[in-house]
Amino acid sequence: MPVYSMTGYASGQNTPGGSHAEADARPPAAGRLGVEIRSVNSRFLDLTFKLPEELRQHEPALRELLTARLKRGKVELRANFENNAASGVVEPSVKLLQRLNGVQDGIKAWLPSARELSVADVLRLAGGDGSTRGDWGTDLIEVAGKTLDAMMDARAREGKRLATMLTEHLKALRKLAAQAGPLVPQLVEQQRTRFLERWQDAMGLVGGTLPEAAQDRALTEATAFAIRIDVAEELTRLSSHLEEIERLVAKGGEIGKRLDFLIQELHREANTLGSKSAALELTRIGVDMKVLIEQMREQVQNIE
Repeated sequence: MPVYSMTGYASGQNTPGGSHAEADARPPAAGRLGVEIRSVNSRFLDLTFKLPEELRQHEPALRELLTARLKRGKVELRANFENNAASGVVEPSVKLLQRLNGVQDGIKAWLPSARELSVADVLRLAGGDGSTRGDWGTDLIEVAGKTLDAMMDARAREGKRLATMLTEHLKALRKLAAQAGPLVPQLVEQQRTRFLERWQDAMGLVGGTLPEAAQDRALTEATAFAIRIDVAEELTRLSSHLEEIERLVAKGGEIGKRLDFLIQELHREANTLGSKSAALELTRIGVDMKVLIEQMREQVQNIE
């Protein structure tokens, strides 16, 4: 299953009412129907619809279409009618003209000062006649479905790019962890040697020899130092988190929330490793780890 990004965009358009209007002996609709779907990252699925009044009734069907395919992201679907001069003007039927005339007479009976309908008013009302709305809705769902397919393809391409970047960062973190592992025993031995040298210097000032108790004390201090700087547990947990992230990326699907949690755990282990640092090299490794993890966090926030 592919990894999907929450960022994507697609658009589509169609001339609605063509085949349906011919089957019902209705005139074709004037213009083209355009649909745009865009999405950005979000913690949850947040849908927004921007539809003309003629298509407002189809929002539940559009919502069902999107929720069946999308799980997270702030998604906006916009539909609009684009004028098409080649389509001509919709000629109102006699029945519609009679109905408009009756409505106008009724309004003027109550509001004598109301102006009469103009030709433009009649043509506008004829274009919004409810008899063709079913055709608009049928084509709207069809075009929206194709546009959603295109956006899912775009999200999959972006998700593949993000997965590749995450994989590269995982390799870099493993290299850093491999560098940090051997440093701890070296630091412990250096601390033990340094403590013994100080004892020898102190005993030399008083003309004595290094007693056995001093050596035991040096070993005790070296052991305490080793406990303080031991990052073996942090490196083990970090390696475990890296393996789980790699498994999730290979599996794909809805992995964004789990990846976000694992990134937080990685950041915690890197912070602990930095706080236990007793050498400049270990500090550098901790800083490099946190830089990589922060880059991974930004990428994971765009994964569904």
